[in-house]
Amino acid sequence: MRSLRFRLPALFLGGILVAALVAAVLAVRLFQDYTTERTFADLRRQAAGLADLYAQQARTSIDEGRDAPRFAAPLLERSTGSRIYYAGVEIFPGQISGLRKLDRSVLDWSRLDRGAVQTLEFEPPGGDRVYLAAAHPISLGNETFGALVVAKPRAEIQERWVELIERVAIAFLVGLAVALGLVWYLSRRLTQPVLALSRAADQVAERRYGAELPQPPSSGDEIAHLTERFREMTERLAEAEAHERNFLVRVSHELRTPLTAVRGHVDALREGVADDPEAREASLDAIRAETDRLARLVGDLVDLAKLDAQRFTLEEHEVELRLLLERAYQSFAEEARRRDIEYDSELDADPVLQTDGDRVLQVITNLLDNAFSWTPDGGRVTLELTADPGFVTVVVADTGPGIAPEARERVFHPFVSEPEGHGTGLGLTISRELAHALGGELELESELGRGSRFRFRLPASYAPGRRSPSPSMR
Repeated sequence: MRSLRFRLPALFLGGILVAALVAAVLAVRLFQDYTTERTFADLRRQAAGLADLYAQQARTSIDEGRDAPRFAAPLLERSTGSRIYYAGVEIFPGQISGLRKLDRSVLDWSRLDRGAVQTLEFEPPGGDRVYLAAAHPISLGNETFGALVVAKPRAEIQERWVELIERVAIAFLVGLAVALGLVWYLSRRLTQPVLALSRAADQVAERRYGAELPQPPSSGDEIAHLTERFREMTERLAEAEAHERNFLVRVSHELRTPLTAVRGHVDALREGVADDPEAREASLDAIRAETDRLARLVGDLVDLAKLDAQRFTLEEHEVELRLLLERAYQSFAEEARRRDIEYDSELDADPVLQTDGDRVLQVITNLLDNAFSWTPDGGRVTLELTADPGFVTVVVADTGPGIAPEARERVFHPFVSEPEGHGTGLGLTISRELAHALGGELELESELGRGSRFRFRLPASYAPGRRSPSPSMR
């Protein structure tokens, strides 16, 4: 009973039942009011006709000096289906007409004296049934001396109500059967894709991302939207897990390589293989270089974890961006000279920013490191700085192989390196996250075979300074 397949049809059916019952009650109530009003209208019309008929015959008899007309009550009752009474003085000769007499107290004579017709319910003497009636005054001249009462038993009207209730009940049962079939059909249409998604979610929870998903309906409704989004989520989870596995392989390789080198040099020093001063110094330099490499890798991992957990803090202070870029530029000057890379800087502004200088330097260093990693020997790397009101822009350009359009956004994802096989793929991810944390943006322009341009924009109040010639090195 907790299943959606039961609860959804039960909810729909319950709503239909309540609506149908309310409609049936209102219909019966309205029919009761209608039949009662219709019955009173018929009784008023019959009473008025019979009273006028008798009054005319009585006036004619008086004018002609004849006896008062007899009232053929049994015949009239059979023709009208109503019972006829009179109240007041004996307006008919004796009881030979078969007309029944009512007590005066049953009627409201104040209304009758004004010529108004009275409708009422009463129980005749010696009877056990309630009648609905209309009383019409009988007047000769200006004097009301009696009233003619036409009545029908209420039971006849109630029989109509019962007949209506029976028909409504039959219609209700037929409608209920139709509604049940419709609810069953709709519930299957709604619950089948939801249940399929539920089964697929169970498989995804077990890290089985090849789960079969239902084909989304062509109507484009919420179920189709949910199915499509679930499909996208599954694909992204599968892609993220693949990237994670690839990252673990890369990180283990990156960690294992320097550790192996360090172990080899430590063993050589311990066993006396590197006993001369030059060999010992070379081993110690190699150990220092490999430990620095390990420290950089661990630092990247720690930064990425902090950024993902949103536990990264920034320290604001005044930063002379030109001096910071010159510092970053000089850090790669020796590598540019060694690899015969044309290394230029075009620093066309001297802004002062209120920001975290260490994190800005980290972003620029990562961009330069990425540029030198992809630029072949003899290529070119350029560092540029421009400023406009409201923001400054740092550009790092290279003449590497470039990045395909479909891979330009992917290079900023964690654990991705384009082309495959270069580093752990954390530098650009950390750089973009840091750029966002600093209130800026990091964008990429690239063309296959012609290199890439990374554009780092930061909000700033620009303080213009002197323009100096751009140092270059080849």
